[in-house]
Amino acid sequence: MGMRKKAESSEQEQPKLNRKKLKEAIRIFAFIQPYRWQFGLGMLMLVGSSLLFMVFPGAAGEMANKANGTPKFDFSLWQYGMFFLVILVIQGLFSFFRTILFATVSERGMADVRKALYGKLITQDYPYFEQRRIGELTSRITTDVEQLQNAFSVTLAEFIRQIVTLVAGVVIIAWLTPRLSIIMLLTFPVVVLVAFFFGRYIRKMSKKRQDILADTNTIVEETLQSFSVVKAFANEWLELQRYGKSIDAVVQVSLKFAVVRGLFFVFIITILFGAIFFILWQGALLVESGDMQVGDLFSFILYTGIIGGAIGGLGNLYTALAAAVGATERILEIIGRPSEVEPLAPDGSVLPRLGGAIAFEEVHFRYPGRPDVEVLKGISFKVEPNRKVALVGPSGAGKSTIIQLLLQFYEVSEGKILVDGKAAADYDLATWRRNIAVVPQEVILFGGSIRENILYGKPEATEEELIQAAEKANAMEFIRSFPEGLDTIVGERGIKLSGGQRQRIAIARAILRDPSILLLDEATSALDAESERLVQGALDVLMEGRTSIIIAHRLATIKNVDQIFVIDGGSIAESGTHTELIAMPNGLYRALATLQFDQDQQV
Repeated sequence: MGMRKKAESSEQEQPKLNRKKLKEAIRIFAFIQPYRWQFGLGMLMLVGSSLLFMVFPGAAGEMANKANGTPKFDFSLWQYGMFFLVILVIQGLFSFFRTILFATVSERGMADVRKALYGKLITQDYPYFEQRRIGELTSRITTDVEQLQNAFSVTLAEFIRQIVTLVAGVVIIAWLTPRLSIIMLLTFPVVVLVAFFFGRYIRKMSKKRQDILADTNTIVEETLQSFSVVKAFANEWLELQRYGKSIDAVVQVSLKFAVVRGLFFVFIITILFGAIFFILWQGALLVESGDMQVGDLFSFILYTGIIGGAIGGLGNLYTALAAAVGATERILEIIGRPSEVEPLAPDGSVLPRLGGAIAFEEVHFRYPGRPDVEVLKGISFKVEPNRKVALVGPSGAGKSTIIQLLLQFYEVSEGKILVDGKAAADYDLATWRRNIAVVPQEVILFGGSIRENILYGKPEATEEELIQAAEKANAMEFIRSFPEGLDTIVGERGIKLSGGQRQRIAIARAILRDPSILLLDEATSALDAESERLVQGALDVLMEGRTSIIIAHRLATIKNVDQIFVIDGGSIAESGTHTELIAMPNGLYRALATLQFDQDQQV
């Protein structure tokens, strides 16, 4: 609870900019480089549109002077009307084309960012994903890129617009009404800045209130989700007290928040409006004394309002840009990482095929996240080409780790893994993995069709190859029973298919891949007897003519393999055929087999 609260509060801290962050963030403009002309032209139109807008208050004031009989320029009211119309049309065209140009830059540029970011994510090594939450990574490619896109399409443009408006406004009033502008610049900006920092403090108080309110909602959520536990322990009173304390904390913070808001309203009414009225009073005195025209005062009031709005808006825009810079840092951190493999499209060439001779030589291994625990302790064994071997032993003995090392998800801590007499690490990683197929216990299918899931083993396969693979996997029978056949949608993670059907889809995928080395990780342990029979028949077809390594808990499925390695505590305790191992009086395999076969007979 405390850790979650701390994490939430840290995420809600106001982002800040500094030179180092800005320097790093500028690197993201490399993705805008192909669209630099659209970006530059959009910026010119933005500046032009902003400057045209600043003509309005001055022209409106001069029109008032004309109506009052004290004009500076000899234009009629009709000419002023036409002048306003022309400016409006030009400004409208500028705004239209600027919006299109910025949309082009932001959409295409951020599409390139998304592609580069996804390309880096998908080519990272296995430990990278173990050390990070999937939600965190998807947030990078969704929320962070969206924040960056908003910065390029809206926030940056508005920030520059406000800067142009502020600078142009100050220059114009300094030229138009120098005496009154000095009074305004000595008072109004100070008041606006104080109001801005006052507003930031109020937002901070509001976030604190939201944090505490979120804690109360967490209590409700936890108790309702664990309602049976609350009832079983008769802890209704305890939960009521916990929720009551949290609500009381919300009330206390809310009352403090109300006091601060009340003070802010007093400040706005007395100080901010007081400063505005003071400036207007000074302007009225200048008009009364003849030192200023009424139209000039009117223009000055408009410009003052625009400048005040620009000063106030810059604070929010600064916060949004700082958040975008933070998102940029997180994106660039991933894009700057080295890739494990380079994703290359199939060019139709035949991949080098491995012979399938595997040798582990004194392999030691520790997981990167648990360096103090040695999982494999000097394992050595050999597998001849096209032979079937099984790895058995208690849970946690290291069997699945051997499979992960063969896939090169991790690097060995010590020792060597040789394939065809060559170190596995010396092979091109993409070529290496394309020579291997895995059929796991928990088959993960993609949410598309059966066709797409089988073709994942060989995307360029023909329809004939696809159907042949499905036939060999004993899958066509149930596939034909579906109205859409191969185009049947399997649902998220294959939820619309049974366990046996998913397993046969995975086997068809592996058959289509035609690997040199096959890895079976308890492929039938979670199936019923009929499904196991069908899947085992498909596996027998799949294992023909290739090196197969099988992890099995059901020892009855590996009686006919060429060799069995019994793994215990990260070492090989026994090895031999089923007949040889079952004959060892005090052997671990014999003990496992006796226990399992006795349980099967009882069932």
